[in-house]
Amino acid sequence: MNTDALIARLSERAAPIGPGAAPRILLIGIGGGAAVSAAAMLLWLGLRPDLVAAMASGMYWMKFSYTLLFAACAFWTVERLSRPGAPSRPQMILEALPFAAVAALALLRLVLASPQARVPMMMGHSAHVCPWRIAVLSLPILAGALWSLKRLAPTRPAAAGAAAGLLAGAAGAFIYAFHCDESAMAFVAVWYSFGILLAGAAGAAAGRLLLRW
Repeated sequence: MNTDALIARLSERAAPIGPGAAPRILLIGIGGGAAVSAAAMLLWLGLRPDLVAAMASGMYWMKFSYTLLFAACAFWTVERLSRPGAPSRPQMILEALPFAAVAALALLRLVLASPQARVPMMMGHSAHVCPWRIAVLSLPILAGALWSLKRLAPTRPAAAGAAAGLLAGAAGAFIYAFHCDESAMAFVAVWYSFGILLAGAAGAAAGRLLLRW
């Protein structure tokens, strides 16, 4: 059977799915991965001991707002890339806005700080472990996102995988923030974002291999 005949035969068997099927499938995979990631964080790292007191700080909520907004924008991108022919460029541009806002605020804080305070603000006490922990916590979420994408129809495997990785990284960073006691804007802008990008790179590599038709 030649290629055209095979495509025609498969098209005859294809059944349409409902308009909400793609988000629902993605939420199942990503939600399952997030549950595993949250359990891993609790067993591996644990909650920060001053969590209740920290919740009174605006910087605490800044970390959660940044990572959650990034994850929401990335989810929209993944959903678009899961559909053949659906435009995704506006969603990709939208993903950059949370980072741009946090980076601008971090730069402002650094400019206003004394020179001797700038390096501690950026490095904190956990810069050497923060991005790697975020990347590790993102892996179950990335696996869930890739599981969902395999059941949909992404036509750009590397791009879909990268978007899934960024989503997983942002969600992993959100979960990690329940443990992390760093609160400087510069630290979050650099090291949280680096962890998210590590997950995005892993997603691009995995998508290239796993999401090919």
